[in-house]
Amino acid sequence: MSTMKAVVIREPGGPEVLKVENIPIPRPRRGEVLIRVKAFGINRSELFTRRGLSPGVKFPRVLGIEAVGVVEEAPGDEFVRGEKVATVMGGMGRHFDGGYAEFTCVPASNIQQIQSDLPWETLGALPEMLQTAWGSLFKSLRLESGDRFLVRGGTSSVGLAAAGIAKSHGVIVAATTRNSTRKDLLKEAGVDQVFIDNGSIASQVKEVFQGGVNKVLELVGTTTLLDSLQCTRQRGIVCMTGMVGDKWSFDDFSPMDAIPTSVCLTSYAGESEDFMRMPLEEMVESISKGTMKVKIGRVFQIDEIVEAHRVMEENSAGGKIVVLT
Repeated sequence: MSTMKAVVIREPGGPEVLKVENIPIPRPRRGEVLIRVKAFGINRSELFTRRGLSPGVKFPRVLGIEAVGVVEEAPGDEFVRGEKVATVMGGMGRHFDGGYAEFTCVPASNIQQIQSDLPWETLGALPEMLQTAWGSLFKSLRLESGDRFLVRGGTSSVGLAAAGIAKSHGVIVAATTRNSTRKDLLKEAGVDQVFIDNGSIASQVKEVFQGGVNKVLELVGTTTLLDSLQCTRQRGIVCMTGMVGDKWSFDDFSPMDAIPTSVCLTSYAGESEDFMRMPLEEMVESISKGTMKVKIGRVFQIDEIVEAHRVMEENSAGGKIVVLT
């Protein structure tokens, strides 16, 4: 077999620009690994790339910043054929063709082995979601047991993962949703206190948590960031990681007015080295044992990629969107 099925984008636009085509299977060089992709998650960064909003990305391109599967070929013998592996970031889907395909070729230095019998749709949800949640919590927010922690945008896939990880580390977890019918979803993820988000919840948060929370993960974006800063007690930290609200920047920003005294504002973008430092195998084991829960929103086949992107744009999945090849 010399060709594979892949999702190719040749010009920016809506979901309809994603075309399933047959293209040559990439050939790995020494230091690279060819992975037979079994599943991949859908991420908002891929939505922005599809829209033409990712600087430096040239078309045509196979999107996809993550994938899980089995090793097909490793010229440098870093891995054995048939091993289960996961990969994420490192230029996937941007600088070189990514995971939206039956095969992907990535640097061996950007791969973690997985030893698990979890189904592919579960494993496919994990690499980017867990990397983003873990890095935000422990690299940027420096989360500690006993912290009072708020997830702004709690029903997003990263928000649900962050809530579960934080709860397993002895943290008091609060989260927001705009939809009151999703309270149970948050409770199942480990959330102790749910706030219905109308865009201004600082007074509610300070009423429940005297003086405010000391760690906030901002996943909605700049549309709620100013209010999230007001939810935070002195010497607390707010980490801007996501933009479910589709807005990265402020029209007008006055730091002295926006940032309360002694509150720290930081961010988390995530790089391949963050993925490699993340205890993936440990978290996979926790998921297998049921001590950490992962919410899969929708599962699609690769031929349904257009619909998968439409569901992501609508924010209607209720968890991570995964595509099987």
